[in-house]
This record gives sequence, C-alpha cells and structure tokens, in this order.
Amino acid sequence: MAPADFLLEYLPILIFIAIGVVVSGAAVALSLIVGKQNPDPDKLSAYECGFDAFDDARHKFDVRFYLVAILFIIFDLEIAFLFPWAVTLGDIGMFGFWSMVTFLGVLTVGFIYEWKKGALDWE
Repeated sequence: MAPADFLLEYLPILIFIAIGVVVSGAAVALSLIVGKQNPDPDKLSAYECGFDAFDDARHKFDVRFYLVAILFIIFDLEIAFLFPWAVTLGDIGMFGFWSMVTFLGVLTVGFIYEWKKGALDWE
C-alpha cells in the first residue's frame, strides 16, 4: 500500500473535522452578529456561588449552597446508576432488581429528610 493510499483513508475524517469547524464557527459568528450584545449587571454577576468571586476570603456564606450541591450529586449519581441497571435488568434478575429498589429507597428517605428539615427552602 502506497503512503498516498494510506493517507487517502483519512480523508473522510479530515472532511468531517473541516465541516465541524466551519459549522461551529458559523454558529458562533451568527450568534455574535444576530444576537443582542448588551449585558446588564445581572448577566455579569456571579450566579453559581451567590457572592462575588473577588471578595474577602474570610467572607461567611450560607451552608445551603453545599446542601444543594450535595443534593445534586446524590441525584446525579442515582441517574448514573439507573442507566446501566436498566440496560442489564434482564441479566441480573430479581436480586439486581431488589438491590436497586433498596438503593432508591435509601435515596428517597434521604430526600424526604432533607425536605422535612427545610434544606430545599430558599429564602
């Protein structure tokens, strides 16, 4: 096999990459041209952590941010375990089914506990 034939096999990949670069570049350029570019202070403010990023390091902040993050991680892990479980449910039988029901039960009890404690109430 000649080197030119070997490189010719990669031509579809290079074409695919070129099309991807062109389409994504066009989408970004089009959004800059067509979209309104007038950010207000609310759009530029810190929205994930609840306080300014460049503030005093000893600034106290609410622990509810951690509670919401932990709750997100719990349900994210739940979904990460549910997909493979659903795919292999026919192979793992009743033991796998009841193991997942137990796992979901523990997560549900934790969710109800957080709900009753008011961790989900944002004031």
